[in-house]
Amino acid sequence: MSAPAGAGRLVVCATPIGNLEDVTPRVLRALDEADVVACEDTRHTRRLLDRHGVRASTVSLHEHNEDARAAELLARIAAGETVALVSDAGMPVVSDPGGRLVAAARDAGLPVEALPGASAPVTAIATAGLPADAWRFVGFLPRRADELLATLRQPETTVAFESPKRLVASLRAIAGEDPGRPVAVCRELTKLHEEVVRGPAGDVAERFAATGVRGEITLVVAGVTPEAAEGVDLAAAVDATRRLVEDGARARTAARVVAELTGLGANELYRALHEDA
Repeated sequence: MSAPAGAGRLVVCATPIGNLEDVTPRVLRALDEADVVACEDTRHTRRLLDRHGVRASTVSLHEHNEDARAAELLARIAAGETVALVSDAGMPVVSDPGGRLVAAARDAGLPVEALPGASAPVTAIATAGLPADAWRFVGFLPRRADELLATLRQPETTVAFESPKRLVASLRAIAGEDPGRPVAVCRELTKLHEEVVRGPAGDVAERFAATGVRGEITLVVAGVTPEAAEGVDLAAAVDATRRLVEDGARARTAARVVAELTGLGANELYRALHEDA
């Protein structure tokens, strides 16, 4: 879809994840030239703007107001204005607000430009010392241990955000399946108290259980072997599903529970259960 005549543009700007010097001249120029900067938290962004002498008008755009604010900002872009989009840290949209605004601008045929820069997942994978030839970012880890383990039961390295309050529990869940699984806890990246703790999941879990955890956490977890990723015993999983049904569970509910614990597909278990009946 071609842009409407006279339209402005949406500029998606990466901002520092900690150190305020980690912002590109191109981003600073875009922020300075924008008619308005859409911020996750205007007070937080104002510190960055003031540090670099950028006098820009700001407006809030966060998870609670994005739908309403997007309509307002799209109208301004269509009228010829430039809107710069930032989040509190890193690249907007990546586990941060902005995705709905970008999608709406694309759907409307309005110009969208992304300016790269600091990124916690990329910084973590670069400094963790774990395999980086194939890796994936999954956002925030699930809270439930079974869902967490299913998420991590993959052959490639996984990068995720984790709350300091849940880090030890997550590491212990990983260690419960494989205490020697390599992990790296990347804490306060680019900040004064940056720390990377790398080692077996069990050891790292007990280290943070003893010292406590503070700050922003990016967790890097080595992948499992392809054999381990694919080595779930289907027959045993089907048998576990059958025993749940015999104890009174509905077949689909039992299949879903076992699927969450094993990483197998619920539909696969449900079909296998009935084929063996």
